[in-house]
Amino acid sequence: MRPYFTRMDDIGKPLRPAQRERMMENAVQAEAVMKKIDAEVERIKNVGIPAEKIRERGEMTVWDRIDYVVDPGTFCPLHTIFDPENEESGSTGVVDGLARIAGRWCVLIGFNNKWIAGAWIAGQAENNLRVTDLAKLMNLPLVWLVNCSGVKLPEQEKVYANRRGQGTCFFRHAELEQMGIPVLAGIYGTNPAGGGYQGISPTILLAHKNCNIAVGGGGIVSGMSPKGAFDEEGAEELIKATRHFKAVPPGSVKVHYDSTGFFRAVFETETQVLDALKECMTDIPAYNPRFFRVAEPAVPKYAPAEIASIVPLNQKAGYDFDNVLARLVDNSEQMEFRPQYGPEVYTGLVKVDGFLLGVIGNRQGLLPNYPEYTNEYIGVGGKLYRQGLVKMNEFVTLCGRDRVPILWLQDTSGIDVGDTAEKAELLGLGQSLIYSIEQTHLPMMLVVLRKGTAAAHYVMGGPTANNNNAFTLGTPATEIYVMHGETAAAASYARRLVKEKDAGRPLGPTIDKMNEMVKHYEETSEPLYCAKKGFVDEVVRFEEIRRYMVAFANGVYQNPRSICPHHHMLLPRMIRSQVVTGLDRPA
Repeated sequence: MRPYFTRMDDIGKPLRPAQRERMMENAVQAEAVMKKIDAEVERIKNVGIPAEKIRERGEMTVWDRIDYVVDPGTFCPLHTIFDPENEESGSTGVVDGLARIAGRWCVLIGFNNKWIAGAWIAGQAENNLRVTDLAKLMNLPLVWLVNCSGVKLPEQEKVYANRRGQGTCFFRHAELEQMGIPVLAGIYGTNPAGGGYQGISPTILLAHKNCNIAVGGGGIVSGMSPKGAFDEEGAEELIKATRHFKAVPPGSVKVHYDSTGFFRAVFETETQVLDALKECMTDIPAYNPRFFRVAEPAVPKYAPAEIASIVPLNQKAGYDFDNVLARLVDNSEQMEFRPQYGPEVYTGLVKVDGFLLGVIGNRQGLLPNYPEYTNEYIGVGGKLYRQGLVKMNEFVTLCGRDRVPILWLQDTSGIDVGDTAEKAELLGLGQSLIYSIEQTHLPMMLVVLRKGTAAAHYVMGGPTANNNNAFTLGTPATEIYVMHGETAAAASYARRLVKEKDAGRPLGPTIDKMNEMVKHYEETSEPLYCAKKGFVDEVVRFEEIRRYMVAFANGVYQNPRSICPHHHMLLPRMIRSQVVTGLDRPA
């Protein structure tokens, strides 16, 4: 199969000086969006105890630990500003992402010990479940940096219970281990109750000499038989117990290394724990990358930073999708599947760091003489029609057959609507695409380049594909909504406008409500909001997309659960034969 992959077809072209000039303001606007994201990231890093104070104690912050343990330049953070429950810190109290440690890819997560000593806080349970899902989908080891003071007790109802409460993570750890996915932990500080469970549930426990893990702390032990209320006598007992357990916390190294043997090893310094994690990672099952690479890694011919001069933040403006893809894939090469069929959608094979990925994306612009099922209107890029849905079904199914992971580049205004579209079976074809995705059992990565709209957001590898979507990236141009705010306002208030007009009443109050709705949609669909609420897992600059693609490709090919030998693949042969057979011509 080497002739298929070593040299693929060129895609994209250099940007003209006039286009750079015309899009200069767009690039400035994109950077302004990212500076808002940067400011929120920096604010979260500075919440709680100052880093200098942590270091004065002889401890490292979670960011220090990540910087030390991760191979330089490989950390791809996720959920950095995720805050679904509006916690007072504006975060979930953990830091996570894809990372390479000692040459092996993993999912890395650590408690933020600057904020309430790494406590369980509102929203953290959902974050932790997303992390375990990521490890499961990509078949990657999960590495924990445990430093958790347990439940934030004044808000236990936001943390402890429920079907997706914090305890669910421990069942997920057991699930990962039953799937052969190791969970490794470096353990620091005092970890009672929830922290104790977080400390005991991993596969291998590597401990700092001052750490502990325990079912409960001093306050819990002394309060096991409460009177129903506190009095001075009870307060004195509590003081006594607290002093004892502060001096000798339960579950210290003396207990869990000397007696139970739960700790695999204990280390004098914090960095020695991280060194031990690195050494442990070298024992993780992983194929040499050359086992699955179809070609030598290569950078794109055109700089990824130029995407800011291609993709307009103006949602109504078009652009050349091929030029975007050319700035993301190795040597700006691709093999397009059925290029003349379903022209609103791109489907094809590309190389990322030498690994084969399938790509599906929305093309933009007017589509004359299309869709084929009507002459009442012409098609527009970004919207999905019958042929595009059929083509995506075929391509996804073939990627599943050939075990090729998929990258979705989404910029969609939805699926075509109306009786004509219903007669063309678009509703059923959309659901059939979901069925096709589900049956592949493939890991997938989604980038919402610009618009994620209505059911098209779901069917094009959206985050709702819980068994496939490993993670979702947003960009400075991302907007996610059921429909555009103006469209929603028109749909919500059109009849009222008619009613007010017929009654001779002024239209101003209704127009005001419409504009309020438009503003609400703008505020609840912008990139910062999408990241806070978890609609996307991270918002990145356009030029950073390629780095996440490299991490994804390396991760999914590190130790895949199933393999299709390259010489058994069907999809590249179909692509090469489509010109001869007419497979790419409209049905």
